[in-house]
Amino acid sequence: MNLVKRLGLPRIIIIAFFIFLWVVAGVKALPIPILMKDSLVRIGMNLIMVLAMVPAIRSGIGLNFALPIGIICGILGGVMAIEFEIIGILGFLYSLAIAIPLSVAFGWIYGIMLNKIKGSEMLVSTYVGFSIVSLFCIAWIVLPFTSDEMRWPIGEGLRTVVSLESTFGGILNRFWAIEFSNGFVFPTGLILFGGFVCLVYYIFSQTRVGIAMKTVGDNPKFAAATGLNVDRYRILGTILSTVLGAIGMVVFAQSFGYIQLYTAPLMMAFPAVAAILIGGATAKKANISFVIIGTILFQGLLTISLPVASSFFEGGNISEVIRMIVQNGIILYALAQGGGE
Repeated sequence: MNLVKRLGLPRIIIIAFFIFLWVVAGVKALPIPILMKDSLVRIGMNLIMVLAMVPAIRSGIGLNFALPIGIICGILGGVMAIEFEIIGILGFLYSLAIAIPLSVAFGWIYGIMLNKIKGSEMLVSTYVGFSIVSLFCIAWIVLPFTSDEMRWPIGEGLRTVVSLESTFGGILNRFWAIEFSNGFVFPTGLILFGGFVCLVYYIFSQTRVGIAMKTVGDNPKFAAATGLNVDRYRILGTILSTVLGAIGMVVFAQSFGYIQLYTAPLMMAFPAVAAILIGGATAKKANISFVIIGTILFQGLLTISLPVASSFFEGGNISEVIRMIVQNGIILYALAQGGGE
């Protein structure tokens, strides 16, 4: 009963369903090592974007539905690396070097705006996230990029999907990767990088500034009474969330192998929000353990649900329908739990 009370019955059901799918996969003789590899890759490529929710929640602005701001900054870093033909690990680092300063600037402006509309942050952030994506749908057409890998052969603007194969696609996935004879590949570089970013944030959260930011999020009136500048720490949390979103997008893109432009970033905040809520976070409470648990559950379910469904329903699109039901059902549950808080 204590376990049920601590985790909540719905979360226990999700964990049980997750385990059940793996058991079914084994019974149906699906390639378990390959599914495990795909699950690890999805977890690693999404971990940092889920982590981006933590500083936003801890600083008091709530769930950051404007994550597309950081995602756009990450995309800008990636397309700049392609434009200047910077390849390999240097291309990855160059993308981060462009994305991080941009996300600091965008996050600072967005943080100032959030301080003007206290109490409506999550509602406004959704509109801001959608707006920045719409704005850059125009920008991808008019920005003066010249790379043939990105531009349409006929007409103006950049392509909808840009390949990273010739620049830094899969650079972390291949770094120190451990291959087994059964087909399982452990993406060492991807997992290490995600773990490193989590560790850096954890160290920051234990510093005086990190503790002060959490105090502002927990009780802004008490924080103000003790002399803390509430607005400043809220802006700091917004900047950190945006920066982590930008880093997460670069990691996501290199693992995916492509950069998707135009409307692709529109809904990317929702899986990140759902993952951290499933992990145990609320609109006012979050830590790194919630990030790890939520990412494993959410991305693991998405990875395993499609092949399991396909093993029952062959020769049709019903498996994709079931996957969408699983994905959106998890998101709906997570957002309902967040709203309940």
